[in-house]
Amino acid sequence: MNPRRIGGIVLRQFYLMRGSPTRVLPMFAWVAIDIVLWGFITRWLNQVSHAGMDFVPTLLGAVLLWDFFTRVMQGVTTAFFEDLWSRNFLNIFATPLSISEYLSGLVLTSIVTSAIGLLLMLVLASTVFGLSFLSYGVLLLPFLLVLFLFGIALGVLASAIVLRFGPASEWLVWPMPALLSPFAGVFYPMSTLPAWMRAVGHLLPPSYVFEGMRTIVAGEPFAYVNLVVGLGLALTEIALACWCFARVYRYAVNSGLLARYSAESVT
Repeated sequence: MNPRRIGGIVLRQFYLMRGSPTRVLPMFAWVAIDIVLWGFITRWLNQVSHAGMDFVPTLLGAVLLWDFFTRVMQGVTTAFFEDLWSRNFLNIFATPLSISEYLSGLVLTSIVTSAIGLLLMLVLASTVFGLSFLSYGVLLLPFLLVLFLFGIALGVLASAIVLRFGPASEWLVWPMPALLSPFAGVFYPMSTLPAWMRAVGHLLPPSYVFEGMRTIVAGEPFAYVNLVVGLGLALTEIALACWCFARVYRYAVNSGLLARYSAESVT
């Protein structure tokens, strides 16, 4: 892979954001709204609940981690959509750029945008609502890594779906995190789910992250093998997503699909 070509993909996104504040604002606005909304909800639950449980690390922490995962995924898909919206996709692949270089550029773009969003979430959650992830130290890093890797995998898969079915299928992409959240046990233990939902949830790396975080918050011993399983699943799903994107791209080129993009769905 050529680092200059990968850097060109990242630089293009930087120029787009520098020239358009409307592209930068969503990186901060939705994150801030989620943290503020759920922060006050958890504060209210602490006031009215007599369970002796602190809802701030349990619920607000889950919101922060899930928002981080969502921003990682959207960092990949939004960078991909920029090329579709501007009808620039054909121009990009008329160059010597390879699929691996293009995807690497999307991933680097997502790293930058999600890191900015994560920093803002941590500042808001800690200064306004007293949520401190720093108390977990380096233990927090593997949890974030699993969420980051799965976010990349889902973003690449979502981009492949749009590449195959056309820009009109974009509406399938945005609800993906919300559709997965009930199976991942973001706000409740996996044990509350029926057996078939637990079976699906065990295929999703975030389920191991949130189960592990709840165990640690409750002061119970945590089985690190579960985190290793989640990491292995995330790496496997990244490989499968990249393979799927490459297959779809070859199909789009060989069938002429790539040259027929419009605002309508392509079948």
